[in-house]
Amino acid sequence: MKTVADYVRSIPDFPEPGVIFRDITTILQDPDGLQLAVNGLIDMLKDVDYDVVVGPESRGFIFGVPVAYAEHKGFVPVRKKGKLPCETISVEYELEYGTAELEIHKDAIKPGQKVVIIDDLMATGGTMEAIIKLVEQLGGEVVKICFVMELAGLKGRERLNRYPVDALVVYEGK
Repeated sequence: MKTVADYVRSIPDFPEPGVIFRDITTILQDPDGLQLAVNGLIDMLKDVDYDVVVGPESRGFIFGVPVAYAEHKGFVPVRKKGKLPCETISVEYELEYGTAELEIHKDAIKPGQKVVIIDDLMATGGTMEAIIKLVEQLGGEVVKICFVMELAGLKGRERLNRYPVDALVVYEGK
């Protein structure tokens, strides 16, 4: 029986020499791979009490929405600055080369709501740390963070050590 890892395409030396790029498009293109990934994320949440799923643009949308749909939960998008139409709050965070800014609608999370965050990949944890700040600023409680893949060598889990974190596939390297 295949696992989610069997559907991930590994591309050596992309975007630079020495890096192995883990491509999720091959999960998405195969109905069995997509179903395995979504069902795996749902299984991670079987004992978690939560109200809403949050996912960052764009791959968090891809995996978060089907989980929210299957579990009859709402979905809250986190987007790059300037993409949401109503009043937002934002957070700026560090990237490898510069900064970026994420936004969430100001009314998207109600105080006390229990939040699950879903994304495709955990690398350094910086983007997820920014998303957590947004959720908590609105009064939400992050009860679980789920990823399809984790690059353990980048130590993102250490940055998120105050939260339960799970990944379907863990790659030891970077």
